[in-house]
Amino acid sequence: MKYLKNVATVKLDREKCTGCRKCLEVCPRQVLVMREYKAAIVDLDACIECGACRQNCAFDAITVKSGVGCAQALFNALLTGGEPVCDCEKGGKKSSGCC
Repeated sequence: MKYLKNVATVKLDREKCTGCRKCLEVCPRQVLVMREYKAAIVDLDACIECGACRQNCAFDAITVKSGVGCAQALFNALLTGGEPVCDCEKGGKKSSGCC
């Protein structure tokens, strides 16, 4: 399953990465792989912004705004039975293409 293209907030600082592989072990969507002994993001659009990679990185090499965006809106809608509502904004205006 893919979400909207290029909207996931996950970022990786390869300079800080030590290659411990924890992020690969906890990512439920295989967003990351090892390249040249360090993690690399290979499928940004598969990221559901759960934050597992960030929480398990002891070296602060990963940032992600978990609990925001369209993926979270879809999960909330499934849990509540309502419509997906997200806070995607571009230039202070709500984006009509979100969710």
